[in-house]
Amino acid sequence: MTAPNELDSAFDRLVRLAETRALAEVERSTSYGTPALKVGDVAFIRLIDATTAVLQCPSDQKVLLMEISPDLYFETDHYVGHDAMLIRLDRISDEELSLRLHDAWSFKAPEKLKRPI
Repeated sequence: MTAPNELDSAFDRLVRLAETRALAEVERSTSYGTPALKVGDVAFIRLIDATTAVLQCPSDQKVLLMEISPDLYFETDHYVGHDAMLIRLDRISDEELSLRLHDAWSFKAPEKLKRPI
């Protein structure tokens, strides 16, 4: 079981990177009982534990990322066929994770938030 402070630290990292990217209308929430970031009341990333997150992404991107970087991205039987993959948070750089957060936000955000001003 993950210690609460480890989970908090992992979530703080996600929040910090989302804020750095200036993603619009991101809210701190929970999904399936774990910390999550949502946009438009839809989770785009959530923690499973302090070292693993579930990231929402299109299936074609998921397949490509898992092929290119299997040390970072993977799935279990539960996620086969879903627009989501798992990320090893203890192995991914902030730069890479920031890019994935932006992509996941773009995938799940309502169209009105994605329009340029």
